[in-house]
Amino acid sequence: MAMRTAVRRVVSLVPSLTEAVAASAPGLLVGVTDWCTRPPGLDAVRIGGTKNPDTARIAALAPDLVVANEEENRPADLAALRAAGLRVLVTEVRSLEQAFTELERVLVAGCGLERPGWLAEAREAWRDVRAGEPSVRAVVPVWRRPWMVLGRDTFAGDLLARLGVANAWAGHAERYPRIGIDELNACGAGLVVLPDEPYRFTADDGPEAFPGLPCALVSGRHLTWYGPSLTRAPRVLGAALRAACR
Repeated sequence: MAMRTAVRRVVSLVPSLTEAVAASAPGLLVGVTDWCTRPPGLDAVRIGGTKNPDTARIAALAPDLVVANEEENRPADLAALRAAGLRVLVTEVRSLEQAFTELERVLVAGCGLERPGWLAEAREAWRDVRAGEPSVRAVVPVWRRPWMVLGRDTFAGDLLARLGVANAWAGHAERYPRIGIDELNACGAGLVVLPDEPYRFTADDGPEAFPGLPCALVSGRHLTWYGPSLTRAPRVLGAALRAACR
């Protein structure tokens, strides 16, 4: 893929953006977080976590661009990187359409790449996903001990809505509210959606807390990542939701 600017070295502080950059221009990434698991075998320096990156090590890598996210990364760390003279591009993604816009901003405007083919494929994959009235109302935990769920204005909530699942806590004032398990069970939802990240819910860890409710165990990467995973997300998530609702 042809480069259109002098960007040759990129540090990514967001796992989904790491995958997006790596899929579009292999070799561009020089630094990634410890949580960047895609693609497997990525050859880049590990610079710590999303919430505790080693800013001095990042600066020593002399990247042309650092890509980050307003939700996943701390303002203080981003300020330290800018103070070190680095160019930092911060994304905000709270809907599918915003994800497409921000991915293009990172890859085309930020990295100077041509628009990647997988991005067009992702748009096409979601083009015909047109949910009417939601078919089921769901609780969507993202953590336990304490229990936290999807609230208002989230990317994952938008994806689920397009697939016919209404988030029971979409009207909450917080985006990721802490709600007690008794209140979750009493909210009148007809489904529980349990992703395998950020908390790794499994068949043995999660469903037992919601007796009598069907539980959809879904891929967290396809529910919460914005990048190449979006090309398969409608099929992967749709299949898991349909299986739980049978």
